[in-house]
Amino acid sequence: MKISRCSLILLFPVLLLMPCPAWPAGRKSEIPRVLVFTKTAGFHHASITDGVKAILKLGAAYHFIVDTTSDAMKFTEDTLKQYSAIIFLSTTGNVLDAARQAEFERYIQAGGGYVGIHAASDCEYHWPWYGKLVGAYFKGHWLIQQATLHVFKDKKFPVTDALPDPWIRTDEWYNFRALPKNVHVLVSIDEKSYKGGDMGDQHPMVWYHDYDGGRAFYMELGHTNESYSEPDFLKLLLAGIQYAIDGNKKLNYHEAHTPRI
Repeated sequence: MKISRCSLILLFPVLLLMPCPAWPAGRKSEIPRVLVFTKTAGFHHASITDGVKAILKLGAAYHFIVDTTSDAMKFTEDTLKQYSAIIFLSTTGNVLDAARQAEFERYIQAGGGYVGIHAASDCEYHWPWYGKLVGAYFKGHWLIQQATLHVFKDKKFPVTDALPDPWIRTDEWYNFRALPKNVHVLVSIDEKSYKGGDMGDQHPMVWYHDYDGGRAFYMELGHTNESYSEPDFLKLLLAGIQYAIDGNKKLNYHEAHTPRI
């Protein structure tokens, strides 16, 4: 599948009310690019299509270029070095072979950014490096249902001041194999507010961290098609993409220590 470039499309009305971000010094003349990766080797979420459309619209509104692909062979240094961030949108199963894994490791080590959405944690279980990047692996879930989320204020994420707390919404809620380590949690879920939670009082849903030279942001939210038209969901997704982009002022492959295969 060829990588497709975004075109100008109608913007979400809510996004027109939000100020455009200022990019870091030294990048004013360079429009950031992100690559949305959508390959699935397991369950394929119907919401991937809506997710792609939503990210394209965010890019058009907030001045970053969005390319999309489900072709793992695009994971080469020549291709990845074009991007400030790579977004794994509900990827499932083993989507990258050993050579592509090495290329992606080198990209992050060079200072690249990563955004994982929903089933990005149901991906690459036999690649421990990826497990640490995403933060936690998927374990299971209950039925789609309403639940209560709690938002933690974070100076690096001003959006946390704008999100409701408690945040009540409907989605598919994951349990993880283990709690993520060495991450900053932005959103957790109240297990008393829904059925199926098995992680106790500390059950994170959204987090971020520096990892192996790069930056990583993960949000469990996003199973339903409706997620990608929710104003608060979109605000948080945009903040995660901006976080991943801002960390990559210029890739430096001299810092990469994973050898090419």
